[in-house]
Amino acid sequence: MDEKILSVSALNRYIYYKFDLDYQLKDILIEAEISNFKHQSSGHLYFTLKDENSQIQAIMFNNYASKINFKVESGSKVIVKGSVTLYEKGGYYTFLVKEMKLSGIGDLYLEFERLKKELEALGYFSINYKKPIPKFPKKIGVITSPTGAVIRDIINTIRRRYPFVEVILYPTMVQGSEAKFSIVKSIEKCNSDNLVDVIILARGGGSLEDLWPFNERMVADAIFNSKIPLISAVGHETDFTIADFVSDLRAATPTAAAELAVPDLNTLKKMLINDKELLISRYKRVNEFKKFYLTNLAKELDNLSPLNLLKEKEVYLNNLSIKLEHNIKDIITKTNENLNILRLKLNHLNPFKILDLGYSILEVNNKTIKSVNDVKEKMQLKTILKDGYIISEALEVKHGKS
Repeated sequence: MDEKILSVSALNRYIYYKFDLDYQLKDILIEAEISNFKHQSSGHLYFTLKDENSQIQAIMFNNYASKINFKVESGSKVIVKGSVTLYEKGGYYTFLVKEMKLSGIGDLYLEFERLKKELEALGYFSINYKKPIPKFPKKIGVITSPTGAVIRDIINTIRRRYPFVEVILYPTMVQGSEAKFSIVKSIEKCNSDNLVDVIILARGGGSLEDLWPFNERMVADAIFNSKIPLISAVGHETDFTIADFVSDLRAATPTAAAELAVPDLNTLKKMLINDKELLISRYKRVNEFKKFYLTNLAKELDNLSPLNLLKEKEVYLNNLSIKLEHNIKDIITKTNENLNILRLKLNHLNPFKILDLGYSILEVNNKTIKSVNDVKEKMQLKTILKDGYIISEALEVKHGKS
C-alpha cells in the first residue's frame, strides 16, 4: 500500500478544519424543536435539535446561555444561531449555539438579523459616527410615553443626580404599528427645536413584537441622522434593538440612561473637595519651594558681596604667604644640607689637604709635576708645604725609584 496512512486524530483534525473554514457553516439560523435537554452545573446546555426528518447534537456554552430570557426545556420550539463544528475526540459533528429565541417570533427575528447586517455594512454602527455625550448638559430631551414608570424613573434619577438640568418631554408612542412614525417625528422635532444637548430614547421591557418599532429602518435612519447625541434605553438589559446599535450610546435600562446623561452632583462635590485639597497642598509645596529658593539665593548673594569676596581673598593670600614661607624654609634647609655634603666631598678631594699629613707639592712654572719627565736639569722648582713653599733648582734628574 503506497497511499498515505492517516491516524484517526489526523483525519478528524482535517475534517475539523474543513468545517471551520467553510463560511456556509457559520452564523446559521436553524428553526427546530429541542429534545434531550440537559442543563449542566457548569451552566452549559446540551440538547438535540430536531425536525420531523432529522436531528443534530447541539451545545450552548454558559457565556451564551446566560443571556437567554426564557425557560428552555425539551419540546421548546426555537430559532438558534450558531456554527457547525466537529467534536474531534468523539468524531461527530455538533452545532455550537450562540443565540436562541422562541420560534414563535421567527419571522421577526430573521428580519432583525437581515436589517442588522444591512445597516452594519452601511456603517450605521461604526464608532466613527458616534457623537460624544456632553458632560454637563443644560437641557435633556426625553422621547418616551408620557405615562408609566419610564418617564418617572428618568426624571427622578436626573433630579437626584443633577437637579440643575431641565428635562423636556417629547410624548411619543412606543408600541404598535404607528409607533415608528411617532418616534421618527419626535427625533426630528428635537433636532428642529434645537433646545436640548442630548436625547434619551426610552421605553420599558417587552416581547420582540412590543419592541419592534425600535427595529424599523426609518427609526434607524432618524437616529443616524440626528445632529444631537442620542442615548438609547429600550427594554431590559438583555434586550437589544437596532436603535441600540445605531445610537451614540446604549443604556441597559431607562434609569441607566439617565445616569449616563448627567453627572452625579455628590460625586462632583467630592471631586471638587479633592481638587481643592490638592490645590492647597500644591500651593503649600510651591510656597515652601519659593522660601527655600529665596533663602538659598540670599546666601548666594551674601557670598557674592565685595566685602565677603575681599575677606575670602585675604584669607587665601594669608594661607598662600604661610605656605610660601614654609616652602622657602624647606628649600633653604635642603640647600644647606646639600652644601654641607658638597663641602665634605670637596674637603676629601682637596689636594692641599694631604699637606697636613707631611706631604708636599712640586711645581714648575705653576704646574704640578706629575712625572720626572716634566723636570729638566737647572730648572727652577717650587716645593709647596703646608706652611709655605721653597724655591730650588734641579741639579740632577734621575728616572726610577730612589
